[in-house]
Amino acid sequence: MTSQPKTSQPKTSRPKHAEPRQAPRLYLVTPRVEDAQAFSAPLAAALAAGDIAAVLLRLAEADERTQINRAKVLAPIVQDKDVALLLGGHAELVARAGADGAHVSGMAEFTVAIELLKPERIVGAGGLSTRHDAMAAAEAGADYVMFGEPDDAGQRPSFEAIVERVAWWADVFEAPCVAFAATIEEVALLVKAGADFVALGDGLWRDPQTIAATVTRAAAHLRLPESAV
Repeated sequence: MTSQPKTSQPKTSRPKHAEPRQAPRLYLVTPRVEDAQAFSAPLAAALAAGDIAAVLLRLAEADERTQINRAKVLAPIVQDKDVALLLGGHAELVARAGADGAHVSGMAEFTVAIELLKPERIVGAGGLSTRHDAMAAAEAGADYVMFGEPDDAGQRPSFEAIVERVAWWADVFEAPCVAFAATIEEVALLVKAGADFVALGDGLWRDPQTIAATVTRAAAHLRLPESAV
């Protein structure tokens, strides 16, 4: 895997003699971007500070042309680093924006995105409230599933529930899992639970002066114990 979460099909269980686990990678979730030019510098700083697999670009509300133009400003910054750029929702804009795919929330949006984007582009599935939905998304061709991301109101399940869901997925399925970390301290615990990617969200971007250091700290927590390598 290079620039993006890889596609693989789920299976009922992992073999007892599975291949060594690949080192987890970071996945960045932007705030809702209104001024793409102003966000260019913080984004570039984050990408320069560590090994990033993908950036989920969340766009502020606007007309389609404005949103496409925002994405086009930021796409080269991401893709020139061999990192995948995913739009938050807006599967219908992906091709025109030059993005690599979309991250969608819930099964209704996911079904539409699969029809629009596969097999050429990435479709990630979040907002999966049940185990059944996560399994259905993977079986339908999701490139990854995400657990623990906040909803539109900023709420998310308890951290204990997120860790339990990630551990269940890692133990049973081969399709990649992205686990959302609300704090740096959560990163290592999500890696230990079996996350293939760890997402960093709004907390990363609050202070432009600490973005690079935060990415570096998060990357340090990705290191697997020797027994898991």
